[in-house]
Amino acid sequence: MARTTPNDPPPVDARPLYGRIAALLLGELRDGTIPPGERLPGERHLAAHFGVSRETVRQALEVLRRSGVVATDRRGSHAMLPGRPVESPGSLAFPVGARPADPCALDEATVTWEVPPPEHARELGLAPHRPTLVHRYRSVTPDGRSLRTAVTSFSAVALAEVAELARYRDRADGATPAQLGRAYDWMRKAGLCLHHRDSISQVSQAASVRVTRRVHDQYARPLEITDLVVHAEQDALVYEFTLPAAV
Repeated sequence: MARTTPNDPPPVDARPLYGRIAALLLGELRDGTIPPGERLPGERHLAAHFGVSRETVRQALEVLRRSGVVATDRRGSHAMLPGRPVESPGSLAFPVGARPADPCALDEATVTWEVPPPEHARELGLAPHRPTLVHRYRSVTPDGRSLRTAVTSFSAVALAEVAELARYRDRADGATPAQLGRAYDWMRKAGLCLHHRDSISQVSQAASVRVTRRVHDQYARPLEITDLVVHAEQDALVYEFTLPAAV
């Protein structure tokens, strides 16, 4: 039997390039970077992300389709892996609170790499005009009426500590869907203890309320700040929490 020594070259991955790309994409599906049911970025975006040709991406996607990991319809390709349960209490749902009161509401969410609102930059300790990952969320009724909107800015600490969030920088084009419902779960998985504070105020001269959530870690480092505006006449903000039994 052949023996290896410290001077031997590392083993060569004999898989074809499309097989290696399929494995990398599968890893992003499994760790939640692309949540179950979410539409995958387009072939051009994936090709740039992995540094390969679009034909290689097509072959990689076909491998995942045959494995049942990805499904494709007229809207594009979607992740099919079952999601892992989020262990954090329901009150710490991202962006803020539970789903809208209207069960037929439609969610829209994207991410951009941009200069955050000035008040967010101050809270997060970002230098003026320094861009960061910004998540924009909107919930609307089937007829297009807006129920709630949210803008979230992430700190440099969050992007440095949480790999799943950092990966979104490459797809932060403001067009690719990006539901970050597991953002707090990713932070906890990275070893961060989350502390949050919600402030509720009325939007002047409007039938809406604003909820501002600030989240920091166990070292008092800011992680994210979210401004959520809820149309109070059409929607209801619901908070839930679970406390374990005393032992």
